[in-house]
Amino acid sequence: MSFPSNLPLEDVFASIADGLFTVDTDWNITYFNESAQRITGITQEEAVGCKCWDVFRSSLCDGHCAIGQCMKAGDRIVNKSIFIVRRDGTTLPISISASTLRDSDGRTVGGVETFRDLTEIHVMRQQAKDIYRFENIVGRSQALGKIFGILPRISESEATTLLLGQSGTGKELFARAIHNLSPRKNGPFVAVNCGALPDTLLESELFGYKKGAFTDARTDKPGRFEMADSGTVFLDEIGDMPGKLQVKLLRFLQDKMYEPLGGVAPIHADVRVIAATNKDLEQAVADGSFRQDLFYRLNVVTLTLPPLKERHEDLPLLIDHFLEEFNATQGKSIQGVSEDTLHILLHHDFPGNVRELENILEYAFILCREGFIQVEHLPEYLHPGKPDRQGPDPLRGSMDEIKRRAARRAVERNNGKKMAACRDLKITKDTLRKMLAP
Repeated sequence: MSFPSNLPLEDVFASIADGLFTVDTDWNITYFNESAQRITGITQEEAVGCKCWDVFRSSLCDGHCAIGQCMKAGDRIVNKSIFIVRRDGTTLPISISASTLRDSDGRTVGGVETFRDLTEIHVMRQQAKDIYRFENIVGRSQALGKIFGILPRISESEATTLLLGQSGTGKELFARAIHNLSPRKNGPFVAVNCGALPDTLLESELFGYKKGAFTDARTDKPGRFEMADSGTVFLDEIGDMPGKLQVKLLRFLQDKMYEPLGGVAPIHADVRVIAATNKDLEQAVADGSFRQDLFYRLNVVTLTLPPLKERHEDLPLLIDHFLEEFNATQGKSIQGVSEDTLHILLHHDFPGNVRELENILEYAFILCREGFIQVEHLPEYLHPGKPDRQGPDPLRGSMDEIKRRAARRAVERNNGKKMAACRDLKITKDTLRKMLAP
């Protein structure tokens, strides 16, 4: 690449902190600045004249070249996160921007790419994960900080605690944290979803039954309160508890006594109760669907958990946390999310809260084979130009459903060839068959 003698552009390019290189239309490197040499460990003399893929060996060189996309579409790429392999064999995370080079007549003569070393940012993120973790709760937002400040004192007490918050805000996670920080930490933690069981079954699950209490009761069965003796019972979706059981729960909260189905004598259980709901219990009291005396018994200590849209500064930490878990359980080494992907996530309202974020990342994790999760790996409703759905979302289904959709997309992407889809997803044929099973 030549520069006019009266305009020292080469000196300018040599002085910038970002790596910069140019290629001609045959992908031969024509310029390689000092920062590019420092970041890659390859000298300008070695790089100029070589094919760019021989120098960089990046995660985009296998058919997804950034400069190639720019020259083909006449567009620019800005802040795309990828990784390269340095001369010493180490993998280096970088952020790249690329554009087409044209001559004075507008003809394409090559491309230019700048890149920035993200190692320091990744180290800071790793350190932040350790700093901003409370039990298994990740966050540094002001809203969470206030809760973290009082959680140990709440845990030390024996007070009944009510957790309020939208679905997906992590109420069970906070309940477990309270238990783990309490004097009862060596006792059992028993969780019950009051909205997931029919009324008759819920009563027997909570309080157990005696032999002969009903037709199929051939032996005594302990309930969750008996199983949680000396520990904690977490009653999720307490707002869905039927009125008959509300009376029995109220009695237990008053004197720690309950009667199993078919029982004739009360039983004592040393159990702390933590309850949670996404409903407005005060309104439920006003409507007559929830007992006022039970509400006051539950409402000794109340924590309101913030929705994810009010703690967007926690997103990078949560993303790293979930990707670390997925890498460990699925045997991959996904580096993170690209900057344009992070930009999209930062501007999403997350009506499904942390659970929705986890599902989005698991979906993208299935489609991303290596490197960084890119925009194309995200669910379609998050792609630029697509409406940001606030209503029912298929991502809020089960993980099996999410994996099934991802597997179908992989098969479609490979024109129905299942072995090609297996290679695309880096899974076995048996795994693909299980993912596709209804």
